[in-house]
Amino acid sequence: MADYSESLIKSLIKKVKDYPRFSTEEKEKFCWMAVHEHKHGVLPSEYDIREIDENLYLELLQEFKSNIF
Repeated sequence: MADYSESLIKSLIKKVKDYPRFSTEEKEKFCWMAVHEHKHGVLPSEYDIREIDENLYLELLQEFKSNIF
């Protein structure tokens, strides 16, 4: 897995928690949204199929799961 800066991961975690209607039960969805927004500059549309940085997504999700927010 690629190494991403701690500041990037922290900023994405904050972004995830600040999304309206965020819930920990749907952390996978919200982490995916944050990585999509980071890569493409916009939130995904309902049927958005653009690729995301999967390694960043997995690292963000792992970090999110390993910490209690």
